[in-house]
Amino acid sequence: MDSKTDLRIWAKSIRKTLDICAVSSVIADKIKVNNFYKNAENVMLFYPAKYEVNLLSLLDDDKNFYLPKVCGDKILVCPFKKGDPLVVSNFKINEPCSEPVSAQVLDLVLVPALAVDKAGFRLGYGGGFYDRFLPLVPAKTVVPIPHQLYLETLPVEKFDVPVDCVITDN
Repeated sequence: MDSKTDLRIWAKSIRKTLDICAVSSVIADKIKVNNFYKNAENVMLFYPAKYEVNLLSLLDDDKNFYLPKVCGDKILVCPFKKGDPLVVSNFKINEPCSEPVSAQVLDLVLVPALAVDKAGFRLGYGGGFYDRFLPLVPAKTVVPIPHQLYLETLPVEKFDVPVDCVITDN
């Protein structure tokens, strides 16, 4: 199981077996006590897909939050508050309706992944959106992931961009 395609299938099957609510709660609590979160004013979350870590509970905190919006091959940074309207994208992901702002405002980006390895390389969904986005952002980057999907190594290609930190439920 070394191709990214095979790993994506495997990771999705593992996620379906997890109590994602419990996993999400533990990870959110661990994020809240971390200095990178305490010190951040502008935080980009992701709206969770089914079986994905859900960090929307963080929206109750006193910070400025943003959600990604895909436009062409780019990720736009859009302000988001609890209760703001969302639209379903072509990728079947809920996205904000607000106007985008500069990614330079971000202090922290919570990055979705199907799996991540000890070097911080993530297995995404295959579009390369975050690999193009992350080099443009001066923020700390963190992948919240169930411990079952935190692997020793993943296949890495030249365009893959590692994250700074991984938070699991272990």
